[in-house]
Amino acid sequence: MLPGMLPPKDALTICFAHGAYRMADRFAARHTGIHHLQVGNAEELARHLPETDVLVVSMMWRNELAEAAAKLRFIQSISAGVDQYDKELLRARGIRLASAAGVNAHAVAEHAMAMILALRRKLHTSRDNQAARFWRPMASGIASREDELGGKTLLIIGLGRIGTRLARLAKAFDMRVIATRRDPSRGGEGADEIYGNDRLPELLSAADVVAITCPLTPATENLIDAKALGLMRPTAHLINVGRGRIVDEDALVRALAEERIAAAGLDVMREEPLPASSPLWTLPNVLLTPHVAGETQRYEDSVIDILLDNLARLWRGETALRNQIA
Repeated sequence: MLPGMLPPKDALTICFAHGAYRMADRFAARHTGIHHLQVGNAEELARHLPETDVLVVSMMWRNELAEAAAKLRFIQSISAGVDQYDKELLRARGIRLASAAGVNAHAVAEHAMAMILALRRKLHTSRDNQAARFWRPMASGIASREDELGGKTLLIIGLGRIGTRLARLAKAFDMRVIATRRDPSRGGEGADEIYGNDRLPELLSAADVVAITCPLTPATENLIDAKALGLMRPTAHLINVGRGRIVDEDALVRALAEERIAAAGLDVMREEPLPASSPLWTLPNVLLTPHVAGETQRYEDSVIDILLDNLARLWRGETALRNQIA
Protein backbone atom coordinates (compact mmCIF):
# COMPACT_ATOMS: atom_id res chain seq x y z
CA MET A 1 0.00 0.00 0.00
CA LEU A 2 1.32 3.44 -0.90
CA PRO A 3 2.22 5.96 1.87
CA GLY A 4 -0.93 7.47 3.35
CA MET A 5 -3.27 5.27 1.28
CA LEU A 6 -6.20 4.10 3.38
CA PRO A 7 -8.35 0.97 3.17
CA PRO A 8 -11.92 1.64 2.03
CA LYS A 9 -14.37 3.03 4.54
CA ASP A 10 -15.99 -0.33 5.34
CA ALA A 11 -12.58 -1.90 6.10
CA LEU A 12 -11.09 0.95 8.14
CA THR A 13 -10.33 0.85 11.87
CA ILE A 14 -9.80 4.06 13.81
CA CYS A 15 -8.28 3.96 17.29
CA PHE A 16 -8.84 6.97 19.55
CA ALA A 17 -6.18 7.08 22.27
CA HIS A 18 -6.79 9.47 25.14
CA GLY A 19 -7.29 9.08 28.86
CA ALA A 20 -9.84 11.85 29.27
CA TYR A 21 -11.35 13.16 26.04
CA ARG A 22 -14.50 11.31 24.93
CA MET A 23 -13.40 11.02 21.33
CA ALA A 24 -15.16 7.74 20.49
CA ASP A 25 -18.46 8.90 21.98
CA ARG A 26 -18.46 12.08 19.93
CA PHE A 27 -17.34 10.21 16.79
CA ALA A 28 -20.16 7.70 17.19
CA ALA A 29 -22.62 10.61 17.22
CA ARG A 30 -21.59 11.37 13.62
CA HIS A 31 -23.00 8.00 12.43
CA THR A 32 -20.17 7.50 9.92
CA GLY A 33 -20.38 3.70 9.91
CA ILE A 34 -16.60 3.54 10.39
CA HIS A 35 -15.34 0.93 12.86
CA HIS A 36 -13.64 2.62 15.78
CA LEU A 37 -12.58 2.07 19.38
CA GLN A 38 -11.08 4.08 22.20
CA VAL A 39 -8.20 3.18 24.53
CA GLY A 40 -7.36 4.97 27.74
CA ASN A 41 -3.81 3.92 28.52
CA ALA A 42 -0.53 2.92 26.90
CA GLU A 43 -1.05 -0.81 27.47
CA GLU A 44 -4.40 -0.80 25.66
CA LEU A 45 -2.91 1.24 22.84
CA ALA A 46 -0.05 -1.21 22.34
CA ARG A 47 -2.54 -4.10 22.28
CA HIS A 48 -4.82 -2.56 19.64
CA LEU A 49 -2.22 -0.80 17.51
CA PRO A 50 -1.51 -3.74 15.14
CA GLU A 51 -5.14 -3.64 13.91
CA THR A 52 -5.27 0.17 13.58
CA ASP A 53 -5.31 2.01 10.25
CA VAL A 54 -5.87 5.50 11.66
CA LEU A 55 -4.70 6.62 15.09
CA VAL A 56 -6.10 9.71 16.82
CA VAL A 57 -3.71 10.41 19.70
CA SER A 58 -1.70 13.05 21.53
CA MET A 59 0.67 12.56 24.46
CA MET A 60 0.07 8.79 24.64
CA TRP A 61 2.16 8.40 21.48
CA ARG A 62 5.68 6.98 21.79
CA ASN A 63 7.85 6.68 18.68
CA GLU A 64 8.79 3.08 19.47
CA LEU A 65 5.13 2.17 18.89
CA ALA A 66 5.65 2.62 15.15
CA GLU A 67 7.44 -0.73 14.97
CA ALA A 68 4.25 -2.60 15.87
CA ALA A 69 1.94 -0.43 13.77
CA ALA A 70 2.02 -2.52 10.59
CA LYS A 71 -1.30 -1.20 9.22
CA LEU A 72 -1.04 2.38 10.44
CA ARG A 73 -1.26 4.92 7.61
CA PHE A 74 -2.39 8.14 9.28
CA ILE A 75 -2.05 9.82 12.67
CA GLN A 76 -4.40 12.66 13.49
CA SER A 77 -2.90 14.40 16.50
CA ILE A 78 -5.42 15.46 19.12
CA SER A 79 -3.10 18.28 20.13
CA ALA A 80 -1.79 21.30 18.26
CA GLY A 81 1.74 20.53 19.46
CA VAL A 82 3.50 17.70 17.62
CA ASP A 83 6.98 17.73 19.18
CA GLN A 84 6.41 14.16 20.50
CA TYR A 85 6.40 12.68 16.97
CA ASP A 86 9.55 11.63 15.07
CA LYS A 87 8.57 13.01 11.67
CA GLU A 88 11.40 11.27 9.78
CA LEU A 89 10.44 7.92 11.31
CA LEU A 90 6.81 8.40 10.28
CA ARG A 91 7.79 9.37 6.74
CA ALA A 92 10.04 6.32 6.47
CA ARG A 93 7.13 4.08 7.48
CA GLY A 94 4.64 5.79 5.16
CA ILE A 95 2.56 7.24 8.00
CA ARG A 96 0.97 10.65 7.40
CA LEU A 97 0.62 13.12 10.29
CA ALA A 98 -1.64 16.12 10.83
CA SER A 99 -2.01 18.34 13.87
CA ALA A 100 -5.06 19.79 15.57
CA ALA A 101 -3.72 23.33 15.23
CA GLY A 102 -6.40 25.94 15.62
CA VAL A 103 -9.03 23.86 17.41
CA ASN A 104 -8.31 25.49 20.75
CA ALA A 105 -6.75 28.80 19.71
CA HIS A 106 -9.59 30.83 21.22
CA ALA A 107 -9.56 28.80 24.44
CA VAL A 108 -5.78 29.15 24.93
CA ALA A 109 -5.84 32.87 24.16
CA GLU A 110 -8.72 33.41 26.59
CA HIS A 111 -6.83 31.43 29.26
CA ALA A 112 -3.76 33.60 28.74
CA MET A 113 -5.89 36.73 28.99
CA ALA A 114 -7.49 35.39 32.16
CA MET A 115 -4.05 34.87 33.68
CA ILE A 116 -2.98 38.37 32.70
CA LEU A 117 -6.07 39.82 34.38
CA ALA A 118 -5.79 37.55 37.43
CA LEU A 119 -2.19 38.52 38.12
CA ARG A 120 -2.73 42.22 37.49
CA ARG A 121 -5.82 42.21 39.77
CA LYS A 122 -4.11 39.82 42.26
CA LEU A 123 -6.97 37.34 42.16
CA HIS A 124 -4.59 34.52 43.07
CA THR A 125 -3.65 36.17 46.37
CA SER A 126 -7.31 36.98 47.07
CA ARG A 127 -8.13 33.28 46.62
CA ASP A 128 -5.33 32.40 49.04
CA ASN A 129 -6.70 34.94 51.52
CA GLN A 130 -10.19 33.49 51.11
CA ALA A 131 -8.90 30.03 52.02
CA ALA A 132 -7.18 31.54 55.08
CA ARG A 133 -10.31 33.57 56.03
CA PHE A 134 -8.17 36.72 55.92
CA TRP A 135 -9.69 40.08 54.97
CA ARG A 136 -6.83 42.10 53.54
CA PRO A 137 -6.95 45.79 54.49
CA MET A 138 -6.62 48.50 51.86
CA ALA A 139 -3.03 48.81 50.61
CA SER A 140 -1.25 52.07 51.39
CA GLY A 141 1.79 51.15 49.30
CA ILE A 142 1.12 52.09 45.68
CA ALA A 143 3.30 49.33 44.24
CA SER A 144 1.49 46.64 46.24
CA ARG A 145 -1.98 47.46 44.93
CA GLU A 146 -3.97 45.83 42.16
CA ASP A 147 -3.48 47.54 38.82
CA GLU A 148 -5.26 48.08 35.50
CA LEU A 149 -4.22 46.98 32.01
CA GLY A 150 -4.92 50.13 30.00
CA GLY A 151 -1.67 51.62 28.66
CA LYS A 152 0.41 48.57 29.59
CA THR A 153 2.54 46.86 26.95
CA LEU A 154 2.01 43.19 26.14
CA LEU A 155 4.74 41.31 24.28
CA ILE A 156 3.47 38.19 22.52
CA ILE A 157 6.18 35.69 21.60
CA GLY A 158 4.80 33.82 18.60
CA LEU A 159 2.04 35.61 16.71
CA GLY A 160 0.28 32.59 15.28
CA ARG A 161 -3.39 31.68 15.71
CA ILE A 162 -3.26 31.87 19.52
CA GLY A 163 -1.08 34.96 19.63
CA THR A 164 -3.26 36.81 17.12
CA ARG A 165 -6.40 36.05 19.12
CA LEU A 166 -4.66 37.14 22.35
CA ALA A 167 -3.60 40.40 20.68
CA ARG A 168 -7.22 41.20 19.83
CA LEU A 169 -8.35 40.45 23.39
CA ALA A 170 -5.59 42.62 24.85
CA LYS A 171 -6.48 45.52 22.58
CA ALA A 172 -10.00 45.42 24.03
CA PHE A 173 -8.37 46.28 27.37
CA ASP A 174 -6.50 49.19 25.78
CA MET A 175 -3.13 47.48 25.96
CA ARG A 176 -0.31 48.23 23.54
CA VAL A 177 0.60 44.98 21.81
CA ILE A 178 4.00 44.18 20.35
CA ALA A 179 4.85 40.75 19.02
CA THR A 180 7.48 38.52 17.46
CA ARG A 181 7.11 35.95 14.73
CA ARG A 182 9.55 34.05 12.54
CA ASP A 183 8.48 36.02 9.46
CA PRO A 184 7.17 39.43 10.59
CA SER A 185 6.04 40.27 7.05
CA ARG A 186 3.32 37.59 7.13
CA GLY A 187 0.09 38.05 9.08
CA GLY A 188 0.06 39.83 12.39
CA GLU A 189 -3.46 41.15 12.66
CA GLY A 190 -4.17 42.70 16.04
CA ALA A 191 -0.66 43.71 17.09
CA ASP A 192 0.54 47.31 17.01
CA GLU A 193 4.08 46.33 16.05
CA ILE A 194 5.53 43.06 14.77
CA TYR A 195 9.21 42.10 14.79
CA GLY A 196 11.44 39.19 13.89
CA ASN A 197 12.68 36.84 16.59
CA ASP A 198 16.08 38.55 16.53
CA ARG A 199 14.54 41.63 18.19
CA LEU A 200 13.38 39.71 21.28
CA PRO A 201 16.07 41.00 23.72
CA GLU A 202 15.16 44.65 23.27
CA LEU A 203 11.42 43.90 23.32
CA LEU A 204 11.61 42.06 26.65
CA SER A 205 12.78 45.21 28.39
CA ALA A 206 9.86 47.20 26.94
CA ALA A 207 7.06 44.88 28.10
CA ASP A 208 4.87 44.91 31.20
CA VAL A 209 3.56 41.43 30.32
CA VAL A 210 5.38 38.76 28.28
CA ALA A 211 3.14 36.00 26.89
CA ILE A 212 4.60 32.85 25.32
CA THR A 213 2.32 31.41 22.64
CA CYS A 214 4.91 29.94 20.26
CA PRO A 215 5.46 26.20 19.63
CA LEU A 216 8.37 24.23 21.03
CA THR A 217 11.12 23.86 18.43
CA PRO A 218 14.90 23.54 18.67
CA ALA A 219 15.03 27.32 18.23
CA THR A 220 12.56 28.05 21.07
CA GLU A 221 13.75 25.51 23.68
CA ASN A 222 15.06 27.51 26.67
CA LEU A 223 14.29 30.72 24.76
CA ILE A 224 13.41 32.39 28.05
CA ASP A 225 16.58 31.68 30.01
CA ALA A 226 18.35 33.54 32.80
CA LYS A 227 19.63 36.17 30.36
CA ALA A 228 16.17 36.80 28.92
CA LEU A 229 14.60 36.98 32.37
CA GLY A 230 17.28 39.46 33.36
CA LEU A 231 16.13 41.75 30.56
CA MET A 232 12.55 41.86 31.83
CA ARG A 233 11.29 44.66 34.05
CA PRO A 234 11.11 43.92 37.80
CA THR A 235 7.38 44.75 37.58
CA ALA A 236 6.76 42.47 34.58
CA HIS A 237 4.61 39.34 34.47
CA LEU A 238 5.45 36.22 32.45
CA ILE A 239 2.63 34.09 30.99
CA ASN A 240 3.38 30.69 29.44
CA VAL A 241 0.64 28.86 27.53
CA GLY A 242 3.09 27.44 24.97
CA ARG A 243 5.32 24.62 26.18
CA GLY A 244 7.18 24.22 29.45
CA ARG A 245 10.58 23.65 27.86
CA ILE A 246 10.52 27.08 26.25
CA VAL A 247 11.37 28.45 29.70
CA ASP A 248 14.43 27.59 31.78
CA GLU A 249 12.43 26.64 34.85
CA ASP A 250 15.32 26.80 37.34
CA ALA A 251 16.18 30.31 36.15
CA LEU A 252 12.51 31.31 36.40
CA VAL A 253 12.24 30.02 39.98
CA ARG A 254 15.30 32.09 40.95
CA ALA A 255 13.96 35.21 39.23
CA LEU A 256 10.58 34.86 40.99
CA ALA A 257 12.04 34.04 44.40
CA GLU A 258 14.39 37.01 44.20
CA GLU A 259 11.58 39.21 42.81
CA ARG A 260 13.59 40.10 39.72
CA ILE A 261 10.28 39.75 37.90
CA ALA A 262 6.98 40.35 39.62
CA ALA A 263 4.93 37.25 38.83
CA ALA A 264 4.29 34.36 36.47
CA GLY A 265 1.19 32.59 35.19
CA LEU A 266 2.08 29.08 34.02
CA ASP A 267 -0.17 26.55 32.33
CA VAL A 268 2.72 24.38 31.11
CA MET A 269 5.77 22.99 32.94
CA ARG A 270 8.97 21.22 31.92
CA GLU A 271 7.76 18.07 33.68
CA GLU A 272 4.07 17.24 33.86
CA PRO A 273 2.48 16.54 36.25
CA LEU A 274 4.53 19.10 38.14
CA PRO A 275 6.54 17.23 40.83
CA ALA A 276 5.44 17.84 44.39
CA SER A 277 8.99 18.99 45.17
CA SER A 278 8.88 21.89 42.70
CA PRO A 279 9.27 25.34 44.30
CA LEU A 280 6.66 26.65 41.87
CA TRP A 281 3.89 25.17 44.03
CA THR A 282 4.60 27.48 46.95
CA LEU A 283 5.92 30.69 45.39
CA PRO A 284 3.31 33.36 46.26
CA ASN A 285 3.85 35.24 42.99
CA VAL A 286 3.01 32.25 40.77
CA LEU A 287 -0.38 31.26 39.37
CA LEU A 288 -0.44 27.63 38.17
CA THR A 289 -2.97 25.76 36.06
CA PRO A 290 -2.47 22.10 35.08
CA HIS A 291 -2.06 22.37 31.28
CA VAL A 292 -5.74 23.11 30.77
CA ALA A 293 -5.54 26.28 28.65
CA GLY A 294 -6.63 24.38 25.57
CA GLU A 295 -9.53 22.57 27.18
CA THR A 296 -12.98 23.45 25.92
CA GLN A 297 -16.31 21.65 25.74
CA ARG A 298 -16.04 21.77 21.94
CA TYR A 299 -12.64 20.13 21.76
CA GLU A 300 -13.58 16.59 20.69
CA ASP A 301 -15.93 17.75 17.94
CA SER A 302 -13.40 20.24 16.59
CA VAL A 303 -10.72 17.53 16.29
CA ILE A 304 -13.19 15.16 14.63
CA ASP A 305 -14.01 17.85 12.06
CA ILE A 306 -10.32 17.90 11.05
CA LEU A 307 -10.09 14.10 11.13
CA LEU A 308 -13.05 13.61 8.80
CA ASP A 309 -11.77 16.27 6.43
CA ASN A 310 -8.38 14.55 6.26
CA LEU A 311 -9.89 11.10 5.79
CA ALA A 312 -11.89 12.41 2.84
CA ARG A 313 -8.75 13.93 1.33
CA LEU A 314 -6.83 10.68 1.70
CA TRP A 315 -9.63 8.64 0.14
CA ARG A 316 -9.66 11.07 -2.80
CA GLY A 317 -5.92 10.54 -3.22
CA GLU A 318 -5.03 14.13 -2.35
CA THR A 319 -1.51 14.80 -1.09
CA ALA A 320 -2.26 17.93 0.96
CA LEU A 321 -3.82 17.45 4.39
CA ARG A 322 -5.42 19.98 6.68
CA ASN A 323 -2.79 20.95 9.28
CA GLN A 324 -0.31 18.66 7.52
CA ILE A 325 2.92 17.90 9.37
CA ALA A 326 4.25 14.83 7.54
